[in-house]
Amino acid sequence: MNSCLTVKRLFIQNKHDLTGCTTCEVIIKMKYTLQPLVNSLEKHANPEKAGQMRAYMRDQFDYLGVPTPLRRELTKSYYAEHGYPQPSRVEAIVEECWQMPFREYKYFAMELMAKMKKETGHDAIHLYERLVTDQSWWDTIDLIAPTLVGYHLQQYPEERIDYINKWVGSGNIWLQRSSILFQLKYKTGMDTRLLTSIILKLKDSKEFFIRKAIGWVLREYSKTDPGFVVRFVQSHELSGLSHREALKWLERQ
Repeated sequence: MNSCLTVKRLFIQNKHDLTGCTTCEVIIKMKYTLQPLVNSLEKHANPEKAGQMRAYMRDQFDYLGVPTPLRRELTKSYYAEHGYPQPSRVEAIVEECWQMPFREYKYFAMELMAKMKKETGHDAIHLYERLVTDQSWWDTIDLIAPTLVGYHLQQYPEERIDYINKWVGSGNIWLQRSSILFQLKYKTGMDTRLLTSIILKLKDSKEFFIRKAIGWVLREYSKTDPGFVVRFVQSHELSGLSHREALKWLERQ
């Protein structure tokens, strides 16, 4: 959806008079607008870097060419001037960013959700699930799964089994990768029984991103419980990639 049309719609819903207003005037008058951030990012667009970033992502997505450190610096300045949106506005902002043509806006949206994850509430899981399956690649999944889904399912553990079982059986590799990685940051809170169940169901997948995720979550957990990971790897036949990744940290000690 065009961002300008969204702005007009929001103003109409709030009973603001738009008579005589141009689109730009509407944007400026909004109490909270992304337009200054858009202007800032586009001002720093770098076509050469954009080509390199696109190539790194296998030519699947378009970029402005704003490197992560600079993007975060610009975002920090934006927040310093404009603050954060109301929690009730986060989903609409994220959905809008997800439809923008450049990948940097998705990174902004994910980082916004991460900053406000404690305020977004129970229904946020529905948004996370949609984003996992929309314009997906490892760069979005690897933030959404451990940072957003992981946090949500810590707050609502009673929902954990239903969602994870659904995602594991979905046939969608990004939902499956998310089911593996959502506990990545849990450390001593890791549900090893659930982790075992997930890995055993997915370990024979031929998908690189599934095999890599299995190794990654085991490697990360080896920093908390090395004995569990060693026993797991010895007891189950994993792909070579998963096996190597799982033991990589321990073998360096």
